[in-house]
Amino acid sequence: MADRDPDCIFCKIVAGELPSLVVEEDERTVAFLDVNPATPGHTVVVPRVHTRDLLTIGAEDLAACAATAQRVAARATERLEASGINLLNNRGSHAWQTVFHFHLHVIPRFADDPLRLPWTPTPGDRDEIVANHARLTA
Repeated sequence: MADRDPDCIFCKIVAGELPSLVVEEDERTVAFLDVNPATPGHTVVVPRVHTRDLLTIGAEDLAACAATAQRVAARATERLEASGINLLNNRGSHAWQTVFHFHLHVIPRFADDPLRLPWTPTPGDRDEIVANHARLTA
């Protein structure tokens, strides 16, 4: 894994080559406001080191991103008066990943915001659930 991908927009933000509104940063992570926010205060947390996605990020960088996301979520709850937070990671294009540098979205939620679940929770097929359990635990 390279420290940086010269074509990656998030690597350019981390390097200071592209403007961003940084909310927080430390030795492992940078958190900045999303330019296409789902809600006010929507923040993206990235590791400083380029890594493609959830399956390739190192455990220490993943833990650092989670800790930064937690601090950002607390700040959004307190200072923006968010009544909830969604923490979202998209891994792969079929899961809506568009920037292939691991990142967590910290999305403050408000009673009147327009976001809704992207699926309708309904009971699953019990046999399929049991079969998937067997595949995941084998």
